[in-house]
Amino acid sequence: MSLSKPEVDAPQGPAPADLEIEDLVVGDGAEATPGARVDVHYVGVEFDSGEQFDASWDRGQSIQFPLQGLIQGWQEGIPGMRVGGRRRLTIPPHKAYGPAGGGHRLSGKTLIFVIDLLGVG
Repeated sequence: MSLSKPEVDAPQGPAPADLEIEDLVVGDGAEATPGARVDVHYVGVEFDSGEQFDASWDRGQSIQFPLQGLIQGWQEGIPGMRVGGRRRLTIPPHKAYGPAGGGHRLSGKTLIFVIDLLGVG
């Protein structure tokens, strides 16, 4: 798989009220399940500003973790993806880091993640 770091275009229009899932590339490998451990590359940007707040690509290595330890938007948005796929998740605050003032620097923000699924375990 020779995907490179995705460019995330600034969104148009209002932020969605619920999780939006868009497959940019449909993979043909193993399928991620709700309890899976996943190996991913990702870019995260703030919906309102389009500014990147995190990217595994910038660290030069993918990251592995169990889905159940992640924000709700990832727990709901990654299952069904197949290895080799790239998916865009637009995640409202209630499925990300909660309402503004919640103690996380991203609380109250709608987030966009572009996720490449490299492996499942």
